[in-house]
Amino acid sequence: MNNYIRKCARDPSLDSRVSLLFDDISTHGKLQNAVSALVDWRLTKTLIDAWNQFSVAQDVIRNQYPDLRTSLHLRTEWSKIDEDLSVYFTAVTFLNVAFKTNRNPLTDEMLDILSAVCLQSNDVRRYLNARHISVLSMDQAAKLMKVIANNSHSTVQLIEIELSKAYLYRVLRCKDSDSDSVYCLANVYLAVLYYTTGQYQKVIDHCTAVTRSQDHSQCSSNVVQGELLPKIEDDIDNVLGLAVFYQYVRTNGCIESTTNTICQHL
Repeated sequence: MNNYIRKCARDPSLDSRVSLLFDDISTHGKLQNAVSALVDWRLTKTLIDAWNQFSVAQDVIRNQYPDLRTSLHLRTEWSKIDEDLSVYFTAVTFLNVAFKTNRNPLTDEMLDILSAVCLQSNDVRRYLNARHISVLSMDQAAKLMKVIANNSHSTVQLIEIELSKAYLYRVLRCKDSDSDSVYCLANVYLAVLYYTTGQYQKVIDHCTAVTRSQDHSQCSSNVVQGELLPKIEDDIDNVLGLAVFYQYVRTNGCIESTTNTICQHL
């Protein structure tokens, strides 16, 4: 009574009628009535507090466009209150970016926020570093492509495809992307993604960029990862498989014997 209930009863915001009940708790019945009234008040107050938290959070989400660090922090904190707030934040974030990109190009800040929302990631430092390092931007694209490859066709998947493209283009813009290895890999992935969305001229453009590359000697350090590629067509998959097989044969220096074996089977 003294350590908990009376302290709660002295809450300044407590209804005065409830406080008065604790002036006389000399009998079991009076004590039970006072505690019951206090519990009812606390339950009502909890609902009101929750409603106020939701209202404040919704106002912040609607009226502000925070930077990457603040955005991820707010999403994490609101998800602790209620998962619905996190979903609401995600929805409004997409609407905010859609509105801004309707008038202006997609910025690195907006790109990273959308990616973090899709991947449920909180690694702010890695996102910031990836803006200047091609390998890290490639890694962000790879994470999104892996999600795409494992998901069915949907609106969210289309958004993730566009985000992957944006990261791959950023790879090509990075100052350290001069090596043909990174350059070719980014163009191959872009060709696959554009094929997935039916933009075949773009596919041809990126494939041409690869074939025109002067030096492929370093390409073995960055190879196409099959698990990142969405399902395309059997013919395309077969061609990619043969290309990987040919690369393996060349690496192991047994082209002639392997070719003879294949010809015998054919």
